[in-house]
Formats: sequence, structure tokens, C-alpha cells
Amino acid sequence: MKSSIGVGLIGTGYMGKCHALAWNGVKAVFGDGPRPRLVHLAEVNRDIARQKADEFGFAKATGDWRELIADPDVDVVSVTTPNAFHAEMAIAALEAGKHVWCEKPMAVALADAERMAAAASASGKVAVLGYNYIQNPLIRQIGTILADGTIGAVNHVRLEMDEDFMADPEALLYWKSEASSGYGALDDFGVHPLSLLQVLLGPVTKVFAHLSKPYADRPTKEGTRRAVETFDTASVLFEMGAGISGVMALNRSAWGRKGRIALQIFGSKGTVVYDQERMNELQLYVASDRPTEQGFRTILAAPQHAPYDRFIPAPGHGLGFNDLKIIECHELLKAIGGESARVIDFSTGLVIEKVVHAMYESHRRGAWVVLE
Repeated sequence: MKSSIGVGLIGTGYMGKCHALAWNGVKAVFGDGPRPRLVHLAEVNRDIARQKADEFGFAKATGDWRELIADPDVDVVSVTTPNAFHAEMAIAALEAGKHVWCEKPMAVALADAERMAAAASASGKVAVLGYNYIQNPLIRQIGTILADGTIGAVNHVRLEMDEDFMADPEALLYWKSEASSGYGALDDFGVHPLSLLQVLLGPVTKVFAHLSKPYADRPTKEGTRRAVETFDTASVLFEMGAGISGVMALNRSAWGRKGRIALQIFGSKGTVVYDQERMNELQLYVASDRPTEQGFRTILAAPQHAPYDRFIPAPGHGLGFNDLKIIECHELLKAIGGESARVIDFSTGLVIEKVVHAMYESHRRGAWVVLE
């Protein structure tokens, strides 16, 4: 593998900055693999692109993302634009012979997600999605707990994801309330808990969903009101293999919740509990403990939970969201280098997308939908 790798970044909003921080930090944190060269940055116009390129450390800037993809010095493209643009940009990058790191969800339409997966397969390039929560050292530890049989055979899972960035009924309408962005809470952030299910327990096989809109309309910056076209809440029953049942509740209008992914996994010998708002701890209940000492124990993230040790040499100090993005970037580079990597590639991402669309179809029909 080359000693360095040329990086192109499309989009410089919240997630674009996260990607830039990851590309800047991955070599310093992990020490191995190629050194990223921040080659080219694209934004909606050249002036913004030049400003952000200077801030993030990219050598070149453009107002045309196609110019970035055509750049022969770019080996891998980060796509961090709004959902509706993912398919066109990712497919173009793959067809140009670039590796792709695309933010979730894959695309608004299932057909576009299928085209993305096909393009990745045909290209022979690495194409992964931005599911950084699966990189948390404690999510990895939960996987170990499940594999070791510590809580026995899993029989039920409960998932909640809540945030309050759309809780104010008088907040201005923006693109996440428009149908062009997707269904709403389901594909905007419901894919994150689904990614945890995928890596910890496997695919969902059957769903029954109900979606709702807490607010029928929102004000616009022009002083009018427009109908909300997406669903900010979702309630889902689901089934998995091996007789596992589950419940998932999503809410983008949950006052007081900032970044909550609450995961409870119940087994025949115990329970694991995790909450993303306290992402550096998990709780474990083991039924075989002596009755006088039974109860949930709190496990703090520590150097023993790799790759926490790459960041901090002492337990209990804690990692953050952007640290998970650095870990994800390292896993991407491992995949590009031909190593086994903990990533959700476009093929697995398509499995998650099919679950999302099945949930919407269930809501539309008012019936259970079985995944093929």
C-alpha cells in the first residue's frame, strides 16, 4: 500500500468537519497505515470552499464537486452532503476509481441505494458508510459479552433514539422536514440503532411500524407556514433470527434528549444496558451473581477496551463523538489496505436501507412486512 493517500472532501457542514478532523487525526492516533494528504475540498461555491479548505487544511478548493472527483491526486472521497446527493456523488466517485466514505443514510430512495451498492461491487473499490457509533469501544465490548455467552441466549431487544433538535414547534422549516430528505426519523437517524443491531445481533427479519408527525406545519423564513412532509417519530416492533423480538422508538422532537441511543439487550442469563448520552459506560447484570450482590454493575471505558488505549492511557476519562469518527477512518484505511475491518460497507448498508423502507411500507399498509 502507498505511504500516503489523497483525500477529497465534499461538504463542510457538521459531518464534513467531523470527517476533516478524522482525516487530520487518524495518523497521530493510530500511527500505522498511510498518511492522509488533504488534497481537494468541494463546497457549493468556490469562495466557501477556499475558506473551509484553509480551515481544514486542504490544498485545493472547488465549487464543483465533479472537479474534485476528476482530480487524479484524490484516492478516496468523503461524501458529507445532504441525503439527496449521496447517490449521485458516491456513484460518480466509484466510477472514477475512487474509494468512498459516505455519510448515512445511503440514499433517499431504495433504488438509489441499490445502484450505489452495485456501483461499489462493480468498481472493486472500498465503499463504506458513516456509522461511527459501532466503533465505540464499549459497543465492541457488548459484542464480546454476547459472543462469550455472559448473558446467555438473547431473547429481546429494546432500542430508543431521541433528540430534540426538532422539538420546538416554531422552529423554522428546513430540509429535514421535506419529503426530498426521506421519511424522517426512520432514515435520518433510526439507521444508527439499526447499525448497532446489525453488528451485534444480525439482520432484522420482520417489522411492524407506525410513524407520526408531532407538528403538522412549521414557519418559514419568508413568514409563511409550510406542511411538514416527514415523520419525526416512529414506533416499531421487529423480529430477528433465533427467536429474538424487539421494540424500537425514535423521536426527533423529544425535549431534553440530546444524543440518546438507549440499548437494552435481554438474555437468558443477564442483561446489557447502554445509553449513547453516557457513551463511556455500560451496565451489565449477570444472574449468576450471588443473590446478596446481584445488581447492575457499571463498566467504565478503559484502555482494556481497544482502541480506547490509542487515545487515553487511563480509564474513566472518556472518548467523544469525533474520536469514534477517527476510529471509523482508521477502519476505512484498513479496508483500503486489504485488511479485515469493522465497517458497514455499501452491501451491508443496503440491508439496513431495506429494513428502513420495509418499516415505511409497514406503516403505509398497517401490517407486518417480512424482509426477503
